Amino acid sequence: MTLKTDTDANGVERYCYSYSNKVEAPTLRLHPGDWLTLRLKNELPKLTSGHGHPISPGAVCGSAGPMTPSTTNVHFHGMNVPPTCHADDVLNTLIQASDPPFEYKVQIPFNEPPGLYWYHPHPHGFSEAQVLGGAAGALIVEGIEQADPDVAGLPERVLIVRGQDLPMQQESDPDAPECNLSLNFVPVPYPAYPPAVIRMRPAQREFWRVLNASADTYIDVQLLFNGKPQTLGLVGLDGVPLAAGNGVPGGRTVPETDILIPPAGRAEFVVDGPPEGISATFVTRSVDTGPMGDSDPSRPMATIQLSPTAPEPASLPARAANLSSQRFAWLSEETPIRQRKLYFSESPIDPSDPTGPTNFFITVEGQTPHVFDPAAPPSIITQIGAVEDWTIENRSQENHAFHIHQLHFLVREKNGVPVNEPVLLDTINVPYWDGKSSTYPSVKLRLDFRDPEIAGTFVYHCHILEHEDGGMMGKIEVDPAP
Repeated sequence: MTLKTDTDANGVERYCYSYSNKVEAPTLRLHPGDWLTLRLKNELPKLTSGHGHPISPGAVCGSAGPMTPSTTNVHFHGMNVPPTCHADDVLNTLIQASDPPFEYKVQIPFNEPPGLYWYHPHPHGFSEAQVLGGAAGALIVEGIEQADPDVAGLPERVLIVRGQDLPMQQESDPDAPECNLSLNFVPVPYPAYPPAVIRMRPAQREFWRVLNASADTYIDVQLLFNGKPQTLGLVGLDGVPLAAGNGVPGGRTVPETDILIPPAGRAEFVVDGPPEGISATFVTRSVDTGPMGDSDPSRPMATIQLSPTAPEPASLPARAANLSSQRFAWLSEETPIRQRKLYFSESPIDPSDPTGPTNFFITVEGQTPHVFDPAAPPSIITQIGAVEDWTIENRSQENHAFHIHQLHFLVREKNGVPVNEPVLLDTINVPYWDGKSSTYPSVKLRLDFRDPEIAGTFVYHCHILEHEDGGMMGKIEVDPAP
């Protein structure tokens, strides 16, 4: 697979993964226990401009060289795999332009939850440009029909929402969104938002997998029939079937009329298609990201075009067997050995110019805020076998999307109030602070460090990639059990 870039007719830089120059950003399908071997060739043009934040002196994995706009690597987002060289390391793996193909070799854990994951570039300082440019693809761990019989045998549709820079002449338009979106590579550009087309058979029930692969944009998806919201049968989030977090794998479908998906999030749900004569639209609702946040307005993503002869997507297998015990089972019953508090915050680089460029921070309570430094020691050290509760506060006036590599977490509280959400996530929205309240918006998460395969050093960060590139990332070292 190669990573390439080009500039479109509007002067917007585009990035793409290409497989054998035939398939763009292929969807990777694997079963638990499978090995994924991926050889990535970096064909970006050589550029020498540096990064605004400190960088490590050279690559430990891959060829030595500085971190530049021509540098790339791959993160297998949501996968519970080792943070090591040639697996899922993003700190020391720097693949330079014109390097020979770099080989990733990753085994899907035997107890990996079945669902929707994804892969994307993760070179600090340049992640936003490459992901916003379109470099992202889906990765599916097969077997969700074993976790939830409601989806067995259903036609499956994979829908990938990507972001895209606005043409320069539209950037100053006060009504414009922060970014354009596309659906499965079909642009839905401002201002007319011409939607993509989904062809379905009338009244057909389908299983939809939606990936928000945008760099910075929140989406809140909804299906409208003649303008009225329809019920979506939510089956899984962030690659994990609902109810897996309390020890009962899958088997739970939750009715929703809209589903908020932060940048990097995924949602898998059952859709009942419209009958003949109904006007149907798949939309994203507007998302209030805060007074300092981006504009994420409502817009159509696709119209549903009905035809009895519409091509039918490939179907999931009929349910074969019950799903075996999955990782994170009974996490809600574990006693955490440690409590931590982290917080998001921001400050202008030039205090005399509050509208200028911003430094972004994620800080462990008691430490001093600083932009991410790849060469600095880890902000958190723990060890294999630990279960911890982390409270994540937002002390800024825009949303942030907390993400940690190598594992999922169980949501325990929102704004200090216990919740009963048997769901595991790898990315969660932390709402903005209003600038007045004496308490900050927060989530309390239970993190599971019991798997010896995730020993090593990896990162946690805001998955609004403008913020991550701007410094809102930290390192955690997970030492082997004594």
